[in-house]
Amino acid sequence: MRRKILAIAGVTVLASASACGGNSEEEGPEAITVGALPIVDIAPLHLGVEQGFFADHGLEVEIENTGGGAEAIPGVVSGDFDFAFGNITSLILAHDQDLPVKIVSNGVTTTGEDGNDFGGIVVPEDSDISGPADLAGKEVAVNNLQNIGDTTVRNSVREDGGDPAGVEFSELPFPDMPAALENGQVDAAWVVEPFLTTALDNGAEEIASNFVDAHETLSVASYFTTEQVIAEDPELVESFHVAMQESLTYADSHPEEVRRILLNYTEMDEQLIEEIRLPTFPSEPDPESAEVIGELMVEDGLIDNEPDLDQLFQ
Repeated sequence: MRRKILAIAGVTVLASASACGGNSEEEGPEAITVGALPIVDIAPLHLGVEQGFFADHGLEVEIENTGGGAEAIPGVVSGDFDFAFGNITSLILAHDQDLPVKIVSNGVTTTGEDGNDFGGIVVPEDSDISGPADLAGKEVAVNNLQNIGDTTVRNSVREDGGDPAGVEFSELPFPDMPAALENGQVDAAWVVEPFLTTALDNGAEEIASNFVDAHETLSVASYFTTEQVIAEDPELVESFHVAMQESLTYADSHPEEVRRILLNYTEMDEQLIEEIRLPTFPSEPDPESAEVIGELMVEDGLIDNEPDLDQLFQ
């Protein structure tokens, strides 16, 4: 695992942490880097740092932006990140490819409310696409291919009686999707907050809540690390796990704090922050919903066999 060397009182030392944050004052906290998208989903992580939950467990957290799970996974495997935030599809796919990743904490969960979730499928104003089935033969923007977006969009198309194999997906960063819809660059987009509200404010129409269509308690994304980190420093992993549990619980019970912290790490204005739909932040992941995603991935041909989730979850 990657370690950061801290210079303290003129002496170079290797920072280390215990599960209860029991470092000596001379050693200080252990510095770790967490890869994460600068989106609403990450609010608990930022709140946990601000509220001191990680410091209480001997951790000094640096958050580095990523473009999604497809970028975060190689970052963790290579040691650039100690932990990262990634969607469940990308993590199952990585596990299927024998990459040594393991989920150590929940990240973000659907609201379970159709038409009121933090992610959805949107189409331009006055589009002839009225439902997911109409997406067959159309171009749909997702932030990364082979991730939670295209997997759940295909499921929504299938559930609506359409042909999921007929959907053409293209990669676009979330911030570019509202404009791409307006200028006709794509026929539809899967977006999450705050870009969902931005697109709707610009006149786009929401045709499906694809997370809810997949599973009403879908754990959309999780925090993960490598098997090597778990084997070499289980106390560090336990410290991160407990601090994230506290952070998720705090965020889930303090929605006003979630909205406030967004001003610190996103470019959202205050009016938009008040309008967006917040996800839920249960402190534990939902393996049952991961099973559903695994089944969809087999049906779509992303993997050959349903994943062994006991090997994926720490």
